[in-house]
Amino acid sequence: MALLLRTLGRQGVCLSRPHYRVLYSHAAPMGTTAKEEMNKFWAKNSRLNRPMSPHITVYKWSIPMMMSITHRGTGLGLSGAISAFAMAALVLPGSYTHYLDLIHSLSVGPLLIGLAKFGIAFPLSYHTYNGIRHLYWDLGKGFKIPEVYRTGYTVIGLSAITSIALALM
Repeated sequence: MALLLRTLGRQGVCLSRPHYRVLYSHAAPMGTTAKEEMNKFWAKNSRLNRPMSPHITVYKWSIPMMMSITHRGTGLGLSGAISAFAMAALVLPGSYTHYLDLIHSLSVGPLLIGLAKFGIAFPLSYHTYNGIRHLYWDLGKGFKIPEVYRTGYTVIGLSAITSIALALM
């Protein structure tokens, strides 16, 4: 498209007589395919003894890296869980109270109920607090390394405290 516009701009558009050659007179023939270019690239890297691109295993794990991965994971998990519960509410027969009574009939102990509550509360509180942290970053603040670590530990601590409090309710 850019070639067409450039060519038409150089030669002008003449409506009285069509110039079909304008469309192809400046086009360069395709000499190689993408596969050939890729093979040349890898051959050159092998010949020059260049290393492969770094993988995640070469990096030293840090709190900001782990928190970024966890934030994305909790976002995916929460959206998946909400979607699954919404689809279940639409598709499954019975009402909410029916399924609540079904869970009560399992007679699981309070420890397991508390762990389940924590398992639901932690991703929600973590994603919320870390989202607030990201909004703070969107203001252009908190990018110095000590601040990144301090806010990271604050998010983890607040998430744990909030989750424990919600699980004990």
